[in-house]
This record gives sequence, C-alpha cells and structure tokens, in this order.
Amino acid sequence: MKKNITTILSLGLSLMAAKGASAAAEKPNILFLSIDDLRPELGCYGSPQVISPHMDRLAADGLVFMRAYCQVPVCGASRASLMTGILPTRSRFTSFNSRADRDTPDAATLPQVFKEAGYTTLSNGKIFHHSADFEEVSWSEPAWDPELQFMHSHDPETTRRLSARNRGRIYEYPDVPDDAYYDGELAERTIADLRRLKEAGEPFFLAVGFFNPHLPFYAPKRYWDLYERDKIDIAEFRRRPLNAPRELRGSGEYHSYHLGDYEDNSDAFHRVMRHGYLASTSYVDKLVGDILDELKELGLADNTIIVLWGDHGFHLGEYNFWGKHNNMRLSLRVPLIIRVPDSQTGVTDALVESSDLFPTLCKLAGIPIPETVQGKSFDALFEQPEQPFREVVYSRIRDADTAITERFTFTRFGSGAEMLYDLEADPHETVNVAGEDAYAQHIEKMRTLLEQRMAEAAAIEF
Repeated sequence: MKKNITTILSLGLSLMAAKGASAAAEKPNILFLSIDDLRPELGCYGSPQVISPHMDRLAADGLVFMRAYCQVPVCGASRASLMTGILPTRSRFTSFNSRADRDTPDAATLPQVFKEAGYTTLSNGKIFHHSADFEEVSWSEPAWDPELQFMHSHDPETTRRLSARNRGRIYEYPDVPDDAYYDGELAERTIADLRRLKEAGEPFFLAVGFFNPHLPFYAPKRYWDLYERDKIDIAEFRRRPLNAPRELRGSGEYHSYHLGDYEDNSDAFHRVMRHGYLASTSYVDKLVGDILDELKELGLADNTIIVLWGDHGFHLGEYNFWGKHNNMRLSLRVPLIIRVPDSQTGVTDALVESSDLFPTLCKLAGIPIPETVQGKSFDALFEQPEQPFREVVYSRIRDADTAITERFTFTRFGSGAEMLYDLEADPHETVNVAGEDAYAQHIEKMRTLLEQRMAEAAAIEF
C-alpha cells in the first residue's frame, strides 16, 4: 500500500494543480514544527543569552504561549498524546517508547483528520517517536527520515572514547556545513516539499520534527562560535529542592554518553553543557528560519497556520539535573508559538496543554473534532489572548501525577509522597511546602483538582 500511495501522489500532485488552487485558498495550510527537548529557552521567552532570531521573528508575528505544558516529559509519550489529543494514564503513554497505535488503537490522529478532509499530509523527521506509528492512516506518503542518524559524528575525537553504552562524546563542534547533520538534511527536504506542495496547489499539513537540541549536543562550529563559554551563565540553583521527597530524581540520559574531559557536575561541565545546548538551539533556529523564509518566498505564508512546539522541557543543571523525566516545572513547561494569519499577536498567560493542540487546529481549519479527543480547543485565545483558559493542566510520568495552576505545582507519587511549589513566592521551585501548615488548604484544593484530571484521563479506555 505504501508504494501505491507514493506513486499516486507523485503523479497526482502535478495533475491536480488547477483544481487544488481553489481548494487551498479555502483551507488554511498547517506547518507543524516540532523541536525535541527545546524548553522555553528563546529570546521571545525572555532568555537573555540564547541567540534565536528566527524563532523570535515567528513569535513577533504570532501568539506566544507563556504557560504551555506537555502531558508527559518524555518524547514518545508526549508525542503520542498530542497526536491523538488523548491524556496519559498509568497504563497509557508511559515511556519514550510509547506508540499511539498500540496504546490507543481506535483513536483518530491529528494528521489523519486533515488527510480525510482533503489535505496532503507529510511527516518529515521525528513527529511520532516511531515513524511507523499510525503511518498508513496519518500520512499521504510514507513518513520520511533523513539518512543520517541523530548521533552521527563528524569529529574523530568524539568516538575515540566510548561510554559504557558504546556512545561517543556528549558534544562536538566540527567545521561542517548545516546539512552534515540530521536536522540540516531535514530542513533541505522540507524546503523541497514546500516547493512541490506549492506547485500542486492542494492544502497541506506538513509536520517537521527536528532533533536538536536533544542530546548529544552536535552542531556545526559556527553555532558554537556564537557564544563565549566563559561568559555563559550556569544554573543558579544547583541543590535539590528543600524538603523534596526521595522519589524526585533527575534524568540519567546524559550518562549514556561519554563526558569527554569534564568531571560530572563541575562548573566546567555545567558550562560546556550549557554551551552545547545554546549552540544546538541556535543551529535549529537557523534551519527553522530557512523553512519560514521559503514559505514566504513561495507566497504560502498568508494562508498557512504555523505551529512551533517543544515536546517537553529540559533541565540545564538546575538541582544538578540534566534533561527531563520528572515532574518539576522545568521538565513540563514547553515552548508554544502559533501564527494564525490575520489574528491577534503577542503573548498569553493562559494555561494550555499539549493535548489541546489537536482540537484547536481542527477548529481553526473548520474540521470536526473526533469524539476520542480529550483536549479542548483554545481557538478563542487568538481573538482575546488575555482571557483565561484552563484552571489546571495535567502531566504525569512513571508513578507521579502533577496538577499545575496559575499559582501552584502539585505532584503526588505512587508512594504517597507529595510536592507543592508556590510559584508566586518561589518561581524556581526550590522549596517543597507540601508539609507546611500555612498551605494545608491549598494542598487539599490541589489534591481535588488532580483527582479530577486523573478521572478525566481514565474516562476513556481502549
């Protein structure tokens, strides 16, 4: 079937151009940009050191969501939840290896509903964690991945010493062109696809999944050269949160790579890791800019909704944690920028979650929302960004469930241990106040809100 679909589309894209021109004018295109491990570490989010002019340019022309959260702070589960609009439970969307077609086999996917509405739907790079996940129903062509693997190295020093998991050094910065790595090849393919989609004239849903700034931090030298390492600030808070339960832990993912000549959690290690993250972010920022420039050059921007989304947050040495995989706000909060032509621009502090993207894009495109979708459309925010949306957002990982409101982050572990952080008094979540008498009423309210969201998630089964 895959071969037949590819053949039909290759012939049909050119033959249907005249017919498609009117259809495209009636239906907005969707350009969905997914960036792995990108926390809101961008200029438009107030980060002073990162160099991200292209994503900041998109933000200036769109709506920036200051309080968007993922459902699960690990890639496979987060993506499965977004692409189905379905909330996670303790038996659904549980790990990096989660597949939506296994956990929710009767669900409709976001690209599927657009495909069934007459869109050409394409997947380039990492969209679902597994490219075969719901592939037949979701995409007009087989999901495409670059030939280069995301850990492909160009510096012999990187693989001279290997970790216990047989992986190379955690960073490298050879003097190579942009297309020497996975993401550069991905951007070139996406630009080529935009050109053929323009020629075809059909409305499209084009999903593009970048790996950077995911570990390892491999990027061309020019992006590392944007920063002076000795001037890079490292995390201010490097101890565990006061009174945090033993169940709270950081991610061990970075230990799967060789740390080079650096001692784990030394100041020098913190600085090179931050340097690598910033360089990788600037690299993907430039590639995003190339795609946005091509979209404009082709005359497609005026009828294209652009979504830029990070699949989860990331620790950069805070609490001496690196990566995601826990319920702290730095793991859960994500960048979300959406440009809707002829709508309000600016920022919104409304609480939204990743599951809400599915119904929102359906509403914006005039497509019915499947009954299986548990997210809620926030399309009204594009007219009135200052209005509230959710009272509480819900996230979870492993045996820990989290509710986040405007003021609090509350987590309950399977053991019964709890964390409560007062974001007004302690925005960096440095003191767990769950056991303090002054917060007794607040914690009861947060328990109730969490139980409500957990029941909502469990209300649909597959």
